[in-house]
Amino acid sequence: MGKVRAVCISREKGTPKEDVGACEIIENFGLKDDAHAGSKRQVSLLSAERVKEAETKLGISMKPGIFGENILAEGIDFKNLPLGTVFEIGECRLVLTQIGKKCHQGCTIQNLTGKCIMPVHGVFARVLKGGSVKAGDEIKISAERMFTAAVLVSSDRSFEGKREDLSGPAAVTELEEAGYVVIDLTVLPDECKALEEKLVSLCDELRPDLVITSGGTGLSPRDCMPEATLAVAEKNVPGISEAIRSYSMTLTKKAMLSRAVSVMRGKTLIVNLPGSPKAVEECLDFLLPVLGHGIEIMRGEGDN
Repeated sequence: MGKVRAVCISREKGTPKEDVGACEIIENFGLKDDAHAGSKRQVSLLSAERVKEAETKLGISMKPGIFGENILAEGIDFKNLPLGTVFEIGECRLVLTQIGKKCHQGCTIQNLTGKCIMPVHGVFARVLKGGSVKAGDEIKISAERMFTAAVLVSSDRSFEGKREDLSGPAAVTELEEAGYVVIDLTVLPDECKALEEKLVSLCDELRPDLVITSGGTGLSPRDCMPEATLAVAEKNVPGISEAIRSYSMTLTKKAMLSRAVSVMRGKTLIVNLPGSPKAVEECLDFLLPVLGHGIEIMRGEGDN
């Protein structure tokens, strides 16, 4: 159990935050009046012990919010918590969705502090339940741990803005209805290298439990999602795609033309799906009810 030491907001992005003592946290949004609220990284949190280490190392005293954190807490090292961890702060309920981040060049905070510790020690959370939070509130870690997911769409026309992508949002809806926290949705062209790089970034940096891809699995000369997926794979998981094809064959014989694959990279499962929104919904309706068991085993939490 930890405790809130400071509650901080900033009116502009890229600037240090100021300790306001107390603030309202809005469901699926973030801290009221904070410049970063409403983004993928709704609430940022940092351990006070890590700030103390930085102060000792740099020989200077730092105010709360100097590293851009919304919640400065003592007694918890958030970096050591797994993604999907659910915790309560005061009236609020949050879920951990990202550990660390890339620091952009010319960062104001880095220029002020000499070395920003948020890229390594900071974490980000999504607001499941809003309410008020103030300094002194207890932070309670729940035994519950939610599944996290990302969605990657491969489509030249959607990337170029010539066609609205509907398959990605369809996947997000299906995943969220099944209880997953979706932390990223990206649309890229049918370019193998770009897809490989995005898959590596998702698995190695954001580290969701599941990556669902849509599109690029057919026989078109530009289709390359299976190749990109296999290029980043560490383990093959053929049974998932075999089962999806078998099920899809009961709906349309064209399913035999799918080249989709399923693999693991680290502790992330990557599953290729077709590019049709209807097919995405059908495949996820079939897949998600049984996938949780496999994710728990992959995490080391369940038995085969």
